[in-house]
Amino acid sequence: MAELKVWQSLDDQIRKLESRNMEVSDHKKARNYLSNISYYRLSGYWYPFRRFQADQKGRQDTFKDGTTFKNIIELYVFDKKLRLLALDAIERIEMAIRSDIAYILGERSPKAHELPEHLHGNFTKRPTYKKNGRYSTTTEHRKWLDRYDSLVSRSTRQDFVKHNLETYGYLPIWVAVEILDFGAMSRLYSGLKHADATKISDKYHCASKKEFETWLRSLNHLRNIVAHHSRLWNANIVDRATIPQTDKYWRALAKNNEKPFVYFCLMQHLLKTICPNSTWGLRLTDLLSEFPKISSDLVSIEDFGYIQHENWNLWE
Repeated sequence: MAELKVWQSLDDQIRKLESRNMEVSDHKKARNYLSNISYYRLSGYWYPFRRFQADQKGRQDTFKDGTTFKNIIELYVFDKKLRLLALDAIERIEMAIRSDIAYILGERSPKAHELPEHLHGNFTKRPTYKKNGRYSTTTEHRKWLDRYDSLVSRSTRQDFVKHNLETYGYLPIWVAVEILDFGAMSRLYSGLKHADATKISDKYHCASKKEFETWLRSLNHLRNIVAHHSRLWNANIVDRATIPQTDKYWRALAKNNEKPFVYFCLMQHLLKTICPNSTWGLRLTDLLSEFPKISSDLVSIEDFGYIQHENWNLWE
């Protein structure tokens, strides 16, 4: 095992960056940023500025000529604004789909989320696989209920939860959705009967329940990136959605669906149904136009997965 790196003062950190060919013009500001953000966190933003090794398979410690600490901070600030925009959209989407699920299941029964007869058989009856390939007696619904029970336990001090538990002994679905996180909401959607789930996917002009499930899983992954304040602008989206094939723009984005921009397009698509008068899309367009002007060819807005989309009605 390699030895752990030793602690370095803020001034030592600046000297190291300068020794590796990064220009630091204002040491006082640099110390402030390193103190409040941290060297390690910022290293994710300067990684693309590091020179490639001769075999192009890795990076050197030294930076490409022209790399400045100012560039790194501009990229960090851009990413922070991008995360805030994503959070704004995901909150609206989450609230809308919670409401959709509550409305549809509530018509079946106030307790429909707990009763197998109101959910899809694959969700409530089919056992899940264990890691060794053998079937478990646990169903997806049972796993979901375990998660739900933990969310209820964590929420018992909230007045509306306490009231419903004391009055009815359980949380009606229209109350229950208020304590679900995005992941639990997404899994409950996947457990809806096909006809119920299709009502929701149709509302958002999505081709099928199965496709909409992938949208929700991807947005949950994106939400986790944002919630943990992780780097977003050039993130690799692991849980990837099935992308619509309805026009040339979507088809182009589908070829690069590991990049964040396509998921911002999905958010815009959903918001056009949820809040058609929202300016969210305009705010995103304005922010993308502010992408830092960096001389290095190692960093560009294309790393976000961005494609030119003039005259695309998604953004009108």
